[in-house]
Amino acid sequence: MGGAARRRLVPAVLAVALLAAAAFLISSAEAAAETTAVAGDEPSFDSIFAFGDSFTDTGNNPVVFGWYDVFDVVMRPPYGTTFFGGHPTGRNSNGRLIIDFIAQGLGLPLVPPYLSHNGSFRQGANFAVGGATAINSSFFHIGDGPGASLFPLNTSLEVQLEWFEDLKPSLCETDQECMDFFGRSLFFVGEFGINDYQYSFGKKSMQEIRDFVPDLIQIISMGAQRVIEHGAKTVVIPGMIPSGCAPPVLVTFADADASEYDATTGCLKEPNKIVTLHNSLLLDAVDKLRAEHPDVTIIHTDLFNHVMEMVKSPEKFGLKRDVLTVCCGGSGRYHYNLSVACGDEAATVCEDPSKSLFWDGVHLTEAPYHYIAKDWLNTILSSVSAGAATTMAYASI
Repeated sequence: MGGAARRRLVPAVLAVALLAAAAFLISSAEAAAETTAVAGDEPSFDSIFAFGDSFTDTGNNPVVFGWYDVFDVVMRPPYGTTFFGGHPTGRNSNGRLIIDFIAQGLGLPLVPPYLSHNGSFRQGANFAVGGATAINSSFFHIGDGPGASLFPLNTSLEVQLEWFEDLKPSLCETDQECMDFFGRSLFFVGEFGINDYQYSFGKKSMQEIRDFVPDLIQIISMGAQRVIEHGAKTVVIPGMIPSGCAPPVLVTFADADASEYDATTGCLKEPNKIVTLHNSLLLDAVDKLRAEHPDVTIIHTDLFNHVMEMVKSPEKFGLKRDVLTVCCGGSGRYHYNLSVACGDEAATVCEDPSKSLFWDGVHLTEAPYHYIAKDWLNTILSSVSAGAATTMAYASI
């Protein structure tokens, strides 16, 4: 079933909820954009197109969950309470995500979710889905028996790229028109990897997980290559957060020996070593793409070091010292409980989410996303400026 046909399957109740939230966030985004964009500056880009998982998803996952008759807790309060007036929007946080802050910083509207937005996509589209993997979802279901989990759902990077290609004819017609249009757009390919590893932790050995890291990186690289072929001239490829610090991973390995933890941070060593391998190979892939496409600005952005810095020095960022404890969740270690999700009646919420690093599990609260977004935006703008100078140099040779 194509993307357009699937979008018509959104349940009526969900559609009403999303439209109500959309009306609020559009007006809020316009006001925020006025205050965050530099006065007198024209936006550096005309549009933003994004692929990824729940770190980037601005509202696709409720639609996808509906296809599988799975209830999505992110459509209940307290999701969205910090910025969206208490209206859940499908974001896995209490407020805005990194991509929201970047859009506002560029003077653009918040990037609309492809599957639930009924308006124009001329200023961008978000194809990211909470729970998405880079590797095709069928890989994680090999050997599944009766009653096995539906997750991960079929929303991999390949599927998201197909949605983008379904949308493309409505945005441009000729090859040149498409090259011009996407050449003025900012593309995000990722963050990918968290779900690929999280669905594997506890099911595969650490060595088995390490073995598929190069394949995962190759898929991300091929995704970037594909949007470049469509005309992308500025592509952001983010790294991964330290999974060994994420409460869901810490709970998965609750019986780990004390020697398996970093004594300074309380994070698990082995999952973070896998992420370090992932990020190292991703940097190599970015360097290779840059060599192959000298006329394209390909930007690597960091998550790992930002989050590690917050874990090691929470007070520096106004975060509470118990930094690995989630803000919204159930009873138990790290305030994370597999039986009580954020949004459930039995869940409790911290008094001030801005003082928490983690929101509901692996996801962050709006405050750390805002901090990270500032660095990403600076990296993007400085890279584009440097890329323009490089392009001029190539043209003069």
